[in-house]
Amino acid sequence: MVKATFAAGCFWSPEETFSQITGVTATQVGYIGGTLDNPTYEAVCSGTTGHAEAVEIEFDPERITYDELLDVFWSIHDPTTKDRQGPDVGSQYRSAIFVHDADQRTAAESSMKARQNERTDGRTIVTQIADAPTFWPAEDYHQRFLEKRRSKFGGLFG
Repeated sequence: MVKATFAAGCFWSPEETFSQITGVTATQVGYIGGTLDNPTYEAVCSGTTGHAEAVEIEFDPERITYDELLDVFWSIHDPTTKDRQGPDVGSQYRSAIFVHDADQRTAAESSMKARQNERTDGRTIVTQIADAPTFWPAEDYHQRFLEKRRSKFGGLFG
């Protein structure tokens, strides 16, 4: 299995999207790219730790490629808004790709360049591409959050 790590705003929806893709074998939400070890949700939301909310994905590259995961990443959020996705504002909601090796970096940079070249609205993609530092899993109640809520409330939430 191979890892991929993406930050696309609040981590609940990206986790749900990626978890339903054939070839993705595991997902977990958490925090990455900050300065504090073992951050909590409250600390990250304070905007002082530098972490992004992200989803770490394990995938089988024989069933889905990293490039295909990048296509999903670009489609599920607005990569032209700095430190914001929808109503969520703050650096923890930034758009970022955390790469695990040189091949992922090359693919991410190429993909971002292609997406930018396809844009006709004049907006610039502000997605950060960085080497993946330590990924800190979020608290248990954040894992599979939307799935749990839908189950609890009979499909009325999320």
